[in-house]
Amino acid sequence: MAVFENVSQYSAKHPKPAGITFAYGTAGFRTIGETLDSTVFRVGLLAALRSQSKQGKVIGVMITASHNHERDNGIKLVDPMGEMLQQSWEGYCSEMANAETDDQVVQVLTSIAQAEGIDLSVTPRVVYARDTRPSGPMLQAALEDGLAALAVDATNYGIVTTPQLHYFVRCLNTAGTPAAYGEPTEAGYYEKYGQAFLRLVDGRPTPTTLYIDAANGVGAPQVRKLAAAINSPYFNIDVRNCDTETLGKLNIDCGADYVKSNQRQPVGMTMQPGARYCSFDGDADRIVYYYADESGAFCLLDGDKISTLIATYLRDLVSTAGVEDLEVGV
Repeated sequence: MAVFENVSQYSAKHPKPAGITFAYGTAGFRTIGETLDSTVFRVGLLAALRSQSKQGKVIGVMITASHNHERDNGIKLVDPMGEMLQQSWEGYCSEMANAETDDQVVQVLTSIAQAEGIDLSVTPRVVYARDTRPSGPMLQAALEDGLAALAVDATNYGIVTTPQLHYFVRCLNTAGTPAAYGEPTEAGYYEKYGQAFLRLVDGRPTPTTLYIDAANGVGAPQVRKLAAAINSPYFNIDVRNCDTETLGKLNIDCGADYVKSNQRQPVGMTMQPGARYCSFDGDADRIVYYYADESGAFCLLDGDKISTLIATYLRDLVSTAGVEDLEVGV
């Protein structure tokens, strides 16, 4: 197909490493960052096709490995309403990532376009961002080659959190409709969620300081911007583990996964009974809360368990009320 005529030339700059098999899952692709160049380039191609399959809706691409070690990186696609990529496309992602030659890359693109009945005359639109990992700039360049190969109308949102990118995608695709979600900018993000937070706490007692472990990741600067936008004693924070410049610190002895897995506070956090503490992961799409009891012992407020208890309670209420046309999954 003529629309793919530039793909082989670009693809030759990003050869697949030999002996590695890539698999797209719930978290997208995730492995050692230096091995992902070809995969990220090809995700750029797929983002274009996905947008065209949605009649030019904006698709998001996030370069991150969340709570993984700093040497790792990853990439995932965000569908038009800010949700995860449709599961049926995960297989396409894996197939594309594992194509062995430039010609096979074009063949896979052609096959997907035909299988999905995609109108390739539609201008594809993609927005993308990354976290603070040292391999991020290299992988961003590979992604941009993939987008350029298919003449994508692309916007780079820079270094932001994963939830922010999801927000931008939804805002862009709902703009000008009754379902408009907000302004697709960082300022719009802070405004929307800051005002929602203030409505939630209105009339309640002013809380104590919230100590935040930012995992030395992108959440550190972003939560400070959020606090500045809220500008209220209801959001009084003290951010720890906020070094995004020193190599080797991301998620090391800190962050949500470390706290939950080790059932202890992160480095740099001295806990006192009665105080409030939480930890982000590296891209700030995960958070855990914890505290010290009267004896000083660490206590985790396990969100998974709390959510399960709430869902079970709601299911019991539905059953007791005799509501038959509503199901609650736990």
